[in-house]
Amino acid sequence: MSRELIRCVDLRVGYREAILPAIDAVVRAGELWVVIGRNGSGKTTWFKTMLGLNPPIGGRVERPAPGLRFSYVPQRSVYDDLFPLLARDVVAMGTERGGSFVMPRFGEPPQVRRALSDVGAWDLADRPFRQLSEGQKQRVLLARLAASEPDLALLDEPTAAMDVVAEREAFEYLDHLRRDRGLAVIVVSHFLGVAREFADRAIFLERDTQSVVVGTPDEVLGSRAFRHSFGDAEELCAHG
Repeated sequence: MSRELIRCVDLRVGYREAILPAIDAVVRAGELWVVIGRNGSGKTTWFKTMLGLNPPIGGRVERPAPGLRFSYVPQRSVYDDLFPLLARDVVAMGTERGGSFVMPRFGEPPQVRRALSDVGAWDLADRPFRQLSEGQKQRVLLARLAASEPDLALLDEPTAAMDVVAEREAFEYLDHLRRDRGLAVIVVSHFLGVAREFADRAIFLERDTQSVVVGTPDEVLGSRAFRHSFGDAEELCAHG
């Protein structure tokens, strides 16, 4: 069995008070997780708690693997549109450890070109990041993730701005990364058909019904809690 990277033990997440029941989950190297839930269900709050950005309301996050390296791709770019970054600069920033956003040390490590090429974005390397479409930005951020060489990658709806073909290619790339490099990937996605195809594990979070379900994709999509919120999984997967 692969080594454990992070554990959620009776974890309660929220702001001042818990917004979900306790979460118990173990993420191992090489696994691809899909996070399912409606907008506002608590997915991003869970991410931020695992990253250490939000303190737990209860329980704990354990990191059995010492020196665990994270990479986080948010829903939208956090870069100021007035900051003159090229796409290749954004990717190069992923290779910096302890660098500064205000005064980054722009270099050209070899993994920058490789990562941009792997996501089909090398032609964007010398274009200003702020001028890219949302889909192109997400491709660059995927390249930045790969260049950072993390142990655990968390992605919050990375394919939301992509068309169906690009969305599948993104999942294929994430699948390649976790198999080739052994990193764990946790990704929020509403494209249930593709996510179900690639994921090993799934977690369903629903704040309104106070539901947390962890298991294989089939177990989660077949659960009573999921069907209560979304209906028939087969029909949803066929359309997404």
